Amino acid sequence: MKKLKLGLVGLGEVAQIVHLPALAQLDELFEISALCDASPRLLQAIGERHPEAERYGDARELARDAGLDAVLILNSSEYHAEGAIAAIESGKHVLIEKPMCMTVREADEIIAAKNRAGVKVMVGYMRRYAAAFEQAAELVRGMEDVTYARVRDIIGPNAYFINQSAKALRFELPESVREDRRLRGERLVREAIGEGAPPDLVAVYHLLLGLGSHDLSAMRELIGLPQRIVSADCWLGGTFLSVLFDHGRFRTLFEMGLDGQGRFDALLEVMNETQTVKVTYDTPYIRHLPAQATIMRTAGESFRTEIVRPTYEDPYTRELRYFHESIVQDREPKTSAEDAREDLVLFRQIIDTLRHKGERPT
Repeated sequence: MKKLKLGLVGLGEVAQIVHLPALAQLDELFEISALCDASPRLLQAIGERHPEAERYGDARELARDAGLDAVLILNSSEYHAEGAIAAIESGKHVLIEKPMCMTVREADEIIAAKNRAGVKVMVGYMRRYAAAFEQAAELVRGMEDVTYARVRDIIGPNAYFINQSAKALRFELPESVREDRRLRGERLVREAIGEGAPPDLVAVYHLLLGLGSHDLSAMRELIGLPQRIVSADCWLGGTFLSVLFDHGRFRTLFEMGLDGQGRFDALLEVMNETQTVKVTYDTPYIRHLPAQATIMRTAGESFRTEIVRPTYEDPYTRELRYFHESIVQDREPKTSAEDAREDLVLFRQIIDTLRHKGERPT
């Protein structure tokens, strides 16, 4: 089995708690050969744990490292497109954490660069690689006459889970880096949703890029893109959102929110006249908490519920295996750049629906 030499761009909490441990578990498939972070202190600290890896302060410098086969883009989303395109143009395969980028223009630039270079670009929608989701997707594909679907993701602070279960190094970024990130983010959001968007819509867009990208991407794989948006509403400064999608014969209710409760309430549910298939997720910040599939069936007077936990292998590890297979087997990943672009288009449709619905609660 070919071992791929990886460069990691971004060494923050997700990299430390999820990606680096998963890569250590898959050391027969991957070798960490280069590290990059905008924080010199964090780069030094993580670099000391991986003395064999080259260290870079700039993603474009890492991209030029001739010894790398692939690059993982794990830094802040404002810099995803820049880092990914630099790696692609240097002939590297790329796995980009969600969201792939912040604007449709950036998505088109990534796709164009990928097509020119002939490399693989995969987006880290890890929930779609959970074994329970894959099993549920197979069942949903066999369901006739779907009547209703729900997509729900209401969670508490990530720090609630991280502080109780892991230790992540955190160092303050240089002021110049923080200011550049802020200005770049504001510019990209204006480009994505238009000038003069009120603060609640800006907050909703950031929520969609983060939490929502998991949910709507998984929804698309299960039941396809909606035909239209029936209604949408947001409240509490854009920290809560509900959308009703029209999927033709049936409707899908999407609800998302952030609060201070110590729980992770994430599910996708599809039903028809006699059957319901549901996938539930727990926080990804505690590795190996399994996703579960619940299948409920009615036949005559009988009602049966089956709860399936296919494996304790976490979705990030399965995702990395899939990334490796996509490269060595020359196979286009299902969570491709083109696939991720669909979410950005849907995000804008949600924002436009909110913008034109009239008076919004505050």
